Amino acid sequence: MNGTILVADDSMVVRAVLRRQLETDGHTVVEAVNGAEAIDACREYHPDVILLDVEMPVLDGHATLERLKADPQLKDIPVVFLTGRVDTADVVNGLRLGAHDYLRKPFEANELMARVSAALRTKWLQDELRTRNAELDRVARIDMLTNIYNRRHLDEHLRSVISAARRHDRTIGVLIVDIDHFKNVNDEHGHLAGDAVLREVAVRLAQAMRTEDALGRWGGEEFLAVLTDTPPEGVRVMAERLRQVIAAAPFTLDDGSQIRVTVSVGHASGTEDAEVLVHRADDALYVAKAEGRNRVAAA
Repeated sequence: MNGTILVADDSMVVRAVLRRQLETDGHTVVEAVNGAEAIDACREYHPDVILLDVEMPVLDGHATLERLKADPQLKDIPVVFLTGRVDTADVVNGLRLGAHDYLRKPFEANELMARVSAALRTKWLQDELRTRNAELDRVARIDMLTNIYNRRHLDEHLRSVISAARRHDRTIGVLIVDIDHFKNVNDEHGHLAGDAVLREVAVRLAQAMRTEDALGRWGGEEFLAVLTDTPPEGVRVMAERLRQVIAAAPFTLDDGSQIRVTVSVGHASGTEDAEVLVHRADDALYVAKAEGRNRVAAA
């Protein structure tokens, strides 16, 4: 397991020895002569492990470690202290600050490689765990059929943008998009065709949305869009755009047949609580349905 190793030591001889041993073992080496340079090098190269001398000019090892741990982008890089000190209290203090390990000078090449390998394994496991957690969070927020946001994420997002809109005296829009006569699609063409229609509606709606807005499946054949910093007229224009993008072209099913699909859209604007805004948009949706479907209605 090879990686990028930052060697931070004010001794040219120590850096040269470490470079030779690390590169022989297949690692990439970056050097720094003091703590300030080490922090800059971390931000530029994002090393996998830092070998950090305790006694350095400008910033000593302990001060450097404290700054690394205070930086969200750097705090998870394992730090192995290099030191000629033998005082146990000094070692304990460094570990308490967050050091991964200690290596006393002069060090054996085999011990160096063993400690670097252990630090690399720690870094790899941290990265793997972070990746898996991010994927779990993504899955928890995505509707697996349509690959857009699910209701859980929309609930949280809506509350967040309402809070921001209130602070900055802005208006947001909420749109509920409902597929007209969707039950007929399932009854006449089967549930697989219904799933295909839901996926294609999601694709068309997403392509019509602005990048700063959020779209998700609200439930069943309903979709919800949240528009940030948008006046009522802008919300109405977006609602009409979403209606048109669905009605503009027929949907092609897996068997090659084509069907016409339309949607009705209810929309509301303001900065009321999330439940109130959604309820107003839902009331408007009922109006659009009652007036004949394939149309837009405002709260």
